[in-house]
Amino acid sequence: MLDLLLGNCRLPGGSAPVDLAIAGGRIVGIGPARGPARETVDVGGHLVTPGLVEAHIHLDKALLGDRVSGSAETAADAIRLTAIAKRGFTAADIEARGRRVLDLAVAAGTTAMRAHVEVDPIVHLAGMEAMLALKREYAPAIDLQLCAFAQEGILQAPGTEALLVRALEMGADLVGGCPYNDTDARRHIEIVFALAREFDVDADFHVDFSDEPEHLHVREIARQTMRTGWQGRVAVGHLTELAALPAEEQGTLIGVLAAAGIGVISLPLTDLYLMGRRDERNVRRGLTPIRRLLAAGVPVALASNNVRNPFTPIGTADLAHLTFVTAVAAHMGTPDLVRQLVAAVTTHAARILNLRDYGCAEGSRADLVVWDCDRLDEIVTALPARRLVVKAGRVTVEHERRVIERWRVGGTDG
Repeated sequence: MLDLLLGNCRLPGGSAPVDLAIAGGRIVGIGPARGPARETVDVGGHLVTPGLVEAHIHLDKALLGDRVSGSAETAADAIRLTAIAKRGFTAADIEARGRRVLDLAVAAGTTAMRAHVEVDPIVHLAGMEAMLALKREYAPAIDLQLCAFAQEGILQAPGTEALLVRALEMGADLVGGCPYNDTDARRHIEIVFALAREFDVDADFHVDFSDEPEHLHVREIARQTMRTGWQGRVAVGHLTELAALPAEEQGTLIGVLAAAGIGVISLPLTDLYLMGRRDERNVRRGLTPIRRLLAAGVPVALASNNVRNPFTPIGTADLAHLTFVTAVAAHMGTPDLVRQLVAAVTTHAARILNLRDYGCAEGSRADLVVWDCDRLDEIVTALPARRLVVKAGRVTVEHERRVIERWRVGGTDG
């Protein structure tokens, strides 16, 4: 007995519709329908993809628009304004705002997520308490990785290292740093790697978030990755400074990232919003060079980062929206590049999060989205609605769409 049979599915790269047989949370067969199932759904020839993967988001400081006075002109401004708001955070408050964003993400088809949880002398472990509760609550719908994150620095915020240790002991899945916001970037990076090795977890850094190459801390991160043998277990977010390097130097550094197995997470809404603020003409886009990274074999994910706070005043937690924006902002409009954008919110992102057996192949985990379209490119070009979301072989979200065109059927009153 199958748990679920999805009939008449159009898979990425496939031409004819197929049936997906699902049991034990896995895809166990692709082709003609085989055997009875507890639930059978004919998806009518619509596109089915792996579930969306949110590789970098801050649930704990989302939805702060009504709490922050003033506008962030720089990343430093955004950190300062958010730090002020954090003084009023409680675990219950963080949990309530995080739940609102998770509901948006799950409904949009996100089945896995990495959330950075700030751990510092301002908020202490309230964020971890809230996120651990949400991780348990939302487990049937989404796999939630929690990254214990030192946004306020480690050396310049005494006590943070001990709090990171405690967060990892509580159940954080990995550790994260922000070397550009500390007094000694190299030592900050060393501490993060030391914790990663002590607890045998991955590491994820906010890095080189500026218009000019004034930090380039990613070089030290790559060196430490190779030194510790952490290849394939390190991700970096933002990395906007890479785009400011001359082509030859940029290519060399991209080669280093590829050799170190470091994944790059572009945060297009935040990066477009905060970068280029001092440019009076020919304002820079402020994105890491996504196309060159992909061409070199570096996995690149697109992620939300922040939702409606000083870093990013907008946000829907719908990853398809990021592909739509990035297609234009990063000049990614050809069929092959559009496919890469879909991969950036599915397979590339899953690779960075080290999610195993991810995809639409036999044996893959049955985390899937059924789209209201039949071609992969339409995810990017047309932002189609989601019809169904499947998590671990169970239908978790079902969308109903009803449009009545009264002008066609009855005209207007009067």
